[in-house]
Amino acid sequence: MSFKHITSRDNPVFKYYKKLSENARERRSEAKTLLDGVHLIEAYVAAFGEPEVLIIPEGKSSVEATRLIQSLEHIATVMLPTLMFAEITPVTSSTGVLALVNIPEISVPEAPSFALMLEDIQDPGNLGSMLRTAAAAGVEVVYLSMGCTDAWSPKALRGGQGAQFVMPIIERADLINALRAFHGASYATAMTGESIYAQDLSTPAAFVVGNEGAGLRMETIAACSKHVTIPMAKTALGSVESLNAGAAAAICLFERVRQFKSR
Repeated sequence: MSFKHITSRDNPVFKYYKKLSENARERRSEAKTLLDGVHLIEAYVAAFGEPEVLIIPEGKSSVEATRLIQSLEHIATVMLPTLMFAEITPVTSSTGVLALVNIPEISVPEAPSFALMLEDIQDPGNLGSMLRTAAAAGVEVVYLSMGCTDAWSPKALRGGQGAQFVMPIIERADLINALRAFHGASYATAMTGESIYAQDLSTPAAFVVGNEGAGLRMETIAACSKHVTIPMAKTALGSVESLNAGAAAAICLFERVRQFKSR
């Protein structure tokens, strides 16, 4: 095992890690990213093998992180001062271990029957949460439009909790072309349309969810087979105008899961 103790922010290795943590273009160019935390690193190891480098802070790590570090003691390790480590971790209370890994390539099924298409999702934590929901529902492929935030940023990875490791994610996708190529019905989530609960979702289905504030573009809605909405309760104070993108995606995806399980 090689071991480096880096104490200067001018060190090129630290600069490289900082770029990976902050810059989507750097991650795409290098096809690498940083994983934060024991759970994510263990999930990666289980799916793809060992990381390239472990990065640890000076001082103590959590018990779980220490066990993981010991189990991977033959992996090259870099130690950073606490404040420098904090600059490349996405959370304020890290477990005390990061891993440099290759961004995996997962093959797309030839004719997927369950897809999620996301347009212009901006918040990395929200995107990660939606990917986690998609993985839990059994989605076979996720398409992210050009305007979506990076699925492999540390914050999106933390929100996904390993979802990025179990299903193919096609970034910078042309959603119109993806919709045309999909062999099945496509459902645009919108403010108006048929109830999602009135749909027969037993055939191949792609659900299309838009930006947290603006929703879907009109041309994307027009390219979908159907426009669906999620009925919401009315109260004495009126009704909520809309659900957030993550909640809408979860309801649609798991309505399909419910229909399959009830058959």
